[in-house]
Amino acid sequence: MPFKNASSISEDEIRRYEARLAQDPASPAFAALAEAYRRAGRTTEAVALCQTGLERFPHYTSARFVLAKAHLDQGDFEAGRKELEQLLAVEPDHEPALRILVDLCLRHGAAALALGHLRRLVDLDPSDRAAQSRLRVLEAALGTPSEDAGGLSSLLADDLFTTVTFGDILFTQGLYDEAIAIFTRILLRQPDHAVARERLEATLDQRIQSRRPRGS
Repeated sequence: MPFKNASSISEDEIRRYEARLAQDPASPAFAALAEAYRRAGRTTEAVALCQTGLERFPHYTSARFVLAKAHLDQGDFEAGRKELEQLLAVEPDHEPALRILVDLCLRHGAAALALGHLRRLVDLDPSDRAAQSRLRVLEAALGTPSEDAGGLSSLLADDLFTTVTFGDILFTQGLYDEAIAIFTRILLRQPDHAVARERLEATLDQRIQSRRPRGS
C-alpha cells in the first residue's frame, strides 16, 4: 500500500522545509519536512524525523499520519496500523486514517474491523457514495446485508458465487469492491487459501491505483 508516488517534490522544496525547521528546531515544522522526505522516497528519514518530533508533540495527529504513511511505504503494515490507531484515539473522526485502515484490515483478515471503520465513515459523511457502496458490499459478503441491498450485492452473500473465479470476473470488470468482498469471504472460511489471499492483495492495490489522479 505505497503512498510515496502519489505526488512528486523538488529538492528546492525540500531545502526550503529544511531551512524552516533549522530556524526553529523545536517547532512542529518537522511534520512538513517529514512529508516532503516521504514524497521524495526518503522514508527512513521521514520515519526518524516523525518519531523524534512526536516525542515532543505526542498528540500532533498530522505528524502521526505522515509517520503511518511512511511505515506503509516501507511495507511495514503493522507499524503503520499501530500509528493510525493511535491517531484515531486522539482524533476518532480522521477520515483519511479511517479509509486507510479499511484496506489494512481487509488485507490482514480483519473484515469485522474494516466494517466498523466503513460504518464510521458513512456516519461522518452520509453523502459519501463510495463509502456507502463499499459498506453495502462488505455487509453482504459478511452475511449482514442492509435492507436496501439487492442486485449484485445479494449475490455476494450466496455461497454459490463465493469462488476465486467469480472474484476474478468482478476484477476484470473493474468491480474492485465486489471482488474484494468475494476474496474476503473466501478467506473468512478458508484463512489459508493462498490464491484468494494473493487475489485480495492484488485487488486492493489495483483499487488504490485506480483512484489516484491522472499524472500522479
